[in-house]
Amino acid sequence: MIVKHLGVVEYESTYEAMQAFTRDRSADAPDELWLCEHPSVYTLGLSEQSALTPLRADIACVKTNRGGQITYHGPGQIVAYPLVNLSRLNFFVREYVFRLEEAIIKTLNHWDVTAHRVPHAPGVYVNTKDPHGHGVLRKQGVAPGSTSTEPDFMGLSKIAALGVKVSRHFTYHGLALNVNMDLSPFQSIHPCGYEGLNTTDLRSLGLVLNCEDVQPVLAEKLQTYLSP
Repeated sequence: MIVKHLGVVEYESTYEAMQAFTRDRSADAPDELWLCEHPSVYTLGLSEQSALTPLRADIACVKTNRGGQITYHGPGQIVAYPLVNLSRLNFFVREYVFRLEEAIIKTLNHWDVTAHRVPHAPGVYVNTKDPHGHGVLRKQGVAPGSTSTEPDFMGLSKIAALGVKVSRHFTYHGLALNVNMDLSPFQSIHPCGYEGLNTTDLRSLGLVLNCEDVQPVLAEKLQTYLSP
């Protein structure tokens, strides 16, 4: 996998570059991983009904073809775009998403942060009241006595979002990990479509880190979990 550190780049030009790369690549072309930060921008997935009215007038909003709903990108957040051939890796989409989550979880574990999945709600979550604790939570995603598939976040806050697109078995879009950012733009949306879902970052958990500190660890974990 070729790893490219793009620095701070505009979202729309990066989106266009991902589409062009995916359209033009051959089946035997090497996979790539693009790591970057974006200036402030809201992005809408194919299900876009989660925006509140109005969005912040000072932040652009871009419609995309990725899965999921609305999210926010901004300085202090690592955005990772794995451009991989799922056929060559022999992964189905569900396993690919699981592996993306696992790479984020292991990245957070590197700094002794305990991370969680929530069924039916792709992404990675932390218990902000006890981010380093290893206690067993009650069954995630299901409220006691409920048979609903509606996620129950149990006081968890979202620290990483996922949104992917697969075209001809090639992936693009990817994940965003909150490191050291202004979280206030999330207050104008229902993050990933869930009303009342809180967001957090590593700084809010007491870790004094920046994206340059975290990017190499995340890149290593993604390379590991996106290997055959």
